[in-house]
Amino acid sequence: MAKTFDLIVRGGEVANHAGRGYADVGISGGKIAAVGDLGQASADDVFDAAGLTVLPGVIDTQVHFREPGLEWKEDLETGSRAAVLGGVVAVFEMPNTEPATTDADALADKLARAKGRMHCDHAFFVGGTHENARFLGELERLPGCCGVKVFMGASTGTLLVQDDEGIELVLRHVNRRATFHSEDEYRLAERRPLARPGDWTSHPEVRDPQSAIQSTERLVRIARSLGKRIHVLHVTTGEEIDFLAHNKDVASVELTPQHLTLIGPEAYERLKGFAQMNPPIRDASHQPALWRAIEMGVADVLGSDHAPHTREEKERPYPASPSGMPGVQTLVPVMLNHVAAGRLTLERFIDLTSHGANRLFSLAGKGRLAEGYDADLTIVDLKAKRTLRHEDMASRVGWTPFDGLEVTGFPMATIIRGQTVMRDGAIIAPSLGQPVRFQETL
Repeated sequence: MAKTFDLIVRGGEVANHAGRGYADVGISGGKIAAVGDLGQASADDVFDAAGLTVLPGVIDTQVHFREPGLEWKEDLETGSRAAVLGGVVAVFEMPNTEPATTDADALADKLARAKGRMHCDHAFFVGGTHENARFLGELERLPGCCGVKVFMGASTGTLLVQDDEGIELVLRHVNRRATFHSEDEYRLAERRPLARPGDWTSHPEVRDPQSAIQSTERLVRIARSLGKRIHVLHVTTGEEIDFLAHNKDVASVELTPQHLTLIGPEAYERLKGFAQMNPPIRDASHQPALWRAIEMGVADVLGSDHAPHTREEKERPYPASPSGMPGVQTLVPVMLNHVAAGRLTLERFIDLTSHGANRLFSLAGKGRLAEGYDADLTIVDLKAKRTLRHEDMASRVGWTPFDGLEVTGFPMATIIRGQTVMRDGAIIAPSLGQPVRFQETL
């Protein structure tokens, strides 16, 4: 008798760890039960994927969804709506909310807010500070926590840990891979007078390449001395890539679509405050090194660093304008456009958006298109041509730095634990997101 599944994704080109080839994906109980020719099998539901490519579910390991405290910019519902419309099955959310996520109560509050409201699966970083350092070993093991996040520069209040002693204190108490925004706050403070009022092209001068490499060298030295694993977010400079390539035993590397796509000063002249983020969009001399990091395997993951601000906030004259831009909904189409242009292979895209997260963060049963894993699928049309537009963005702020960009390759469906959550630009199974599980904290 033919095997029966809850769902069969039939007739698509499957791309995963085994390569690319036409196959069906059978799903039962929210898990992948079979991959292959399931032509004789039946199912309660069939997804016709003819002409489409079936990928492991894309995971965005750096988003700022602004809840609690900053909901006029974004909240967990609107941010996760943008995620699933963009083909993203899970997100790791950052701790710089108000109040900051620095203790067990704040983490529990975020998980409670997410339940029944978030459309994608989720986990939350706990912010590492001078004050909570000695508790981090316990906090990082709590359900729903993806690890500890530290701001070495560009943050406010207690979340800023700029000194070597503070970094060492945090790392001594963590056991999982700790995640860092690596810019040297001491140098940034010295260079803030270089900001030219109303001139966003001065942003990458204030936050110069030396601010990044100086911080990253300090961080790696401390991590190595303590035998700890670290993850360096949104790397932007050629110097950092060259340095981190020789320190892969302790340090993993994240890149963003923005830094791989936008170039200063053109981006600042065209977009003004809407191109402002930290670390900054840099000039053309650095971008080839970021692409080399992808080609040579130095880069481990892609994160969108989705960090929305309202149009009104971004239109303030520099330096009063805030840093950050939305990106969770555009990560997949922007990067598939690079695939179409031959800048990276589809297999490397998969490695950066699902397998990388699985490896770095020890995901439990998530991040691979293989039997026994969560049935998380991002189904794309690699030939579809679309123009990214402000009005199609689900983020509360309603804009994208990629407005007007014509892309080749677009997400057509998002399947999370066997549920088709998004199809053809519409959310059809809302609010089903659950906390991500991790092998190190089972």
